[in-house]
Amino acid sequence: MNKFIFFLFVSIILVSCKSQQIMEDIELIQPEFEIVSIHIIQADLVNTEFEAALKINNPNIFDLQLLSMKYRLHGNGMLWAEGVAEELVLVSAESSTETKFRFSMNFINTNRRLLDDVIAMRRIQYNFNGEAQIQANIPHTNSYNINFDISGLSDVKPRAN
Repeated sequence: MNKFIFFLFVSIILVSCKSQQIMEDIELIQPEFEIVSIHIIQADLVNTEFEAALKINNPNIFDLQLLSMKYRLHGNGMLWAEGVAEELVLVSAESSTETKFRFSMNFINTNRRLLDDVIAMRRIQYNFNGEAQIQANIPHTNSYNINFDISGLSDVKPRAN
């Protein structure tokens, strides 16, 4: 009986060490984010709801799960929206995919210049930054928090039917 317990104990230790080795061997290359489009979903007198399409490029040789994202979105240098998006998308290895998230804009709290650009559906210079929680789709791995900070131009368009 003692031999059995000894071999069981040794087996558990070896499996544990192997799991630790798997986690240490993963070299995560940070995914890249890009705002592809911003659509107006619903416009009211004071609030407008938008939907942003976010492209995520995964350069890794394994799938990545984007678990959550805490973000701040600036338009033409002014805060446009901030929030948290959760349970977003699985991005296959060495590929890209798009996910969407919604945010609101309150015209009372917004700079008039940004409001005019949105109403006229002009291109907006955006800055999108924050922290994302991602996880490699590999057994025995932990999730990672990564920071992102991207800028670009995006059209503001009415929602496609």
